[in-house]
Amino acid sequence: MKELLKRKQNRLQNYDYSQNGAYFVTICIKDKHELLWIPAFVGAHSVRPLLSDIGKVVEKAIMNIPQIYETVIIDRYTIMPNHVHMIAIIDCDHGRTLCAPTISRVIKQCKEYVTKQIGYSIWQKSFHDHIIRNEQDYINIAEYIENNPANWEIDRFFVVANQS
Repeated sequence: MKELLKRKQNRLQNYDYSQNGAYFVTICIKDKHELLWIPAFVGAHSVRPLLSDIGKVVEKAIMNIPQIYETVIIDRYTIMPNHVHMIAIIDCDHGRTLCAPTISRVIKQCKEYVTKQIGYSIWQKSFHDHIIRNEQDYINIAEYIENNPANWEIDRFFVVANQS
């Protein structure tokens, strides 16, 4: 019998992802398909690209997160052609005393919302996360998110289209 490949563990071992803190999250589109910007803006040097219809659904899903999870704040986000970056902050000290959701639960719900709205899944499995550890780390990530659209063509998720 052929042995199945084991997936690399994405999350930090023994870390409670429902505890108060700031998390930098990246969610990718399956196969790096550029579905979230209007095609004329993909590759354009635009700081405020126009979102496609799917991109607008993704933005609505992000905006819904604090309505669904009262202890979660989406502090910053940017929607790129084939991925999304956000800083999600869990703050259980203000508001309800119930346990906070994990970052995994929040992202799962966000991806499910988009899938239900458009009728099919566009998402790569899982997501990337980084626990923001201090103020300088936060500043660096916030600047990266803010500048990412203008730097699209040098982004690690940028894919050069095949030209015949």
